[in-house]
Amino acid sequence: MAVDTTTASLEDRVKGELEKIRQMIQLDGGDIEFMGMRDATVQVRLKGACAGCPGAQMTLKMGVERRLKQVCPEISGVESI
Repeated sequence: MAVDTTTASLEDRVKGELEKIRQMIQLDGGDIEFMGMRDATVQVRLKGACAGCPGAQMTLKMGVERRLKQVCPEISGVESI
């Protein structure tokens, strides 16, 4: 289902994009869960294989954060909580 960015809230747009990202992360045995937003920072929880992976922070910053900023330029960052 496509999200209309003109009427959807920033949180809804982030959740929609995270769902797409989640499917890719699940292919590697991990998972990502939207936990909320603080100001313009998206808060997520990494689970499964991603939780203990040494490359998780790189995935989070270079993959998830980069993609979210492309779709939602208002996002300032992504952090794992």
